[in-house]
Amino acid sequence: MKKRFVSLLMAAVMVAGVAMTGCGNSAGNAPAETTKQTTQTETPAENEAPAETETPAETPAEKEVLEFYHGYYHDASEWAPAAVMREIYDNFAATYATGNVEFKAIPSEDIAGVVENNVAGGSYPDMIDLAGASVSLAAMSQNLLVDMKPYIDAEGIQANVGINYTQNDVGGKIYTVHDQLLTLGYWYNEKILTDAGATLPTTWQSWSDFDAAMEAVRAMGTDIYAYGAGQGSTRCFNAILGTTEAGRQMLTGVLTEDAINAPEFAEAFKTVAAMDQKNGSANASADASDGANDWGADFNQEKSAVFFNGVWAAGGFSDITNIRATVFPGNVSLSSASGGITIAAGMSAEKEALALEFVKYMTSDEVQTRIFKEVGANPCSTTLDLNALVADADDKTKLLADACAQANAAQYVVPTLDAMWGTDIANAIGNKLIESTVSGTDIDAKFEELKNELIGLIG
Repeated sequence: MKKRFVSLLMAAVMVAGVAMTGCGNSAGNAPAETTKQTTQTETPAENEAPAETETPAETPAEKEVLEFYHGYYHDASEWAPAAVMREIYDNFAATYATGNVEFKAIPSEDIAGVVENNVAGGSYPDMIDLAGASVSLAAMSQNLLVDMKPYIDAEGIQANVGINYTQNDVGGKIYTVHDQLLTLGYWYNEKILTDAGATLPTTWQSWSDFDAAMEAVRAMGTDIYAYGAGQGSTRCFNAILGTTEAGRQMLTGVLTEDAINAPEFAEAFKTVAAMDQKNGSANASADASDGANDWGADFNQEKSAVFFNGVWAAGGFSDITNIRATVFPGNVSLSSASGGITIAAGMSAEKEALALEFVKYMTSDEVQTRIFKEVGANPCSTTLDLNALVADADDKTKLLADACAQANAAQYVVPTLDAMWGTDIANAIGNKLIESTVSGTDIDAKFEELKNELIGLIG
C-alpha cells in the first residue's frame, strides 16, 4: 500500500502542476509594468533586447481535508488516555503534512449524533471512530462505507487487525476496524477467597465451583460480599453460552427465536439467576457505579471477593497486592472488536488512500504498543507479545498484560452480547436477572417473561 499510496500522491502532484502551468498568465496576474496603448504593434529598436516580463508566482492547489471524528475529547486531567490517543492522531497528521490531503482529527462528545445526522441525509462522515458502537445498518444498506477487506488482504495485515477480520466480517466485507478490544474476564481478591476457605479460580472447572466459592465467602458472616450483580451477571450469562457449541453458535450472529427457545439459552439464564438470588438483591444494580452501589470502589476497598469488569480496570486499582485476573469458568473469555474506524465511500482516491493508510497505522506494532501501555487497553493486533513488552514495566501494567494474555489465550473467546445482539437485548436479559435476585422470585416464570420480551424485540 505504501507504494500505491505514494503513486497516488505523485500522480496528483503532476496533474496539479500541469493545471497550474496552463493558467500561469491569467489576467489576474498581469505584469507590474505595461507598455503604452497604441493602435499598431510596436517592435523593439534594433539591437534592443525585448522587455522582460514578470512570471506570476504559482498558487499552490488547495488541499483536500480528510476529517476524522473521534470521542477522545477529554482533558488529560480528566482521562489521561484521551490525550495519548490525540497525540497518536497528531503524529499521523504530521507524517503526511506535506501531501495533497490534510488529515484533520476532530474530537466529538456525540459520535452517534455525527453518524445519524449524516446518514439521515444519505451521506457519511469522511472517517469516524465508533468507539465500540455498532456500524450503522442504514449506512451499510445505502453503500455509504468502504469495504476494507481488499486493502487488509493486499497489505497482509490480517494479524494486525486481529479479530476484526472475523467478527466484523459482514457478507465477506469489513466495514470497520477497531484498534482496541472490549475484553472481559473478571478480577478476584485472592486473600478474601483464601480467608473464606474457598477454592481459587485456578482450580475451577465449572460454574458449580464458582458458586461454591461464593457461598464460602458469604458463610464468613462478615460485611464482605461475594460480588456485585447486574451488568456483570449479563457477562456471566454470556460466558456460560460460550461453554457450549450451541451457545457459541448463537453468538456468531443476530439473536433468533430458535436460540431463545434453545435449552442452552435457558440453562445459561437460570444458572446465573440462581447464583444471583443467593448473592442477594442488596448486591444487585443495573448501574455498577450508581452511587448507592459501586462495585469497583467496593472491590478496591476489599469489600467484595469478585469484580466483573474488563482488562482495562487494572489501571484503576489502588492496591493490587491481592488482586488477580482470570477468565470465566470453562476457560471462556469475552472479547469484541465492535465498531471502530469506518470510512465513507465516494471520497477522492487520494482521501480514501490516506484513510486506509490510517487504518494500517493504527494497527501497526508501534501504535498498538502505545494503546496497550499508555491507554491501558487490549490491542487488536495479535502480533505483539504483551508479557515481553512489560518486562521492565510497573506492576499495574504487568497485571494488565496478564489479564489480556489470559483472555486472548482462553480456549473459547466469544463476542459480547451487546456487540452481537445489541444493547436492547443485553439490557433486557440483565434486567430480568436483577429481578430474579429478590428472594423467593420464581426464576422459571422470570425466564418465560424474558422469552416473550426478547421475541418481541427481535420482531
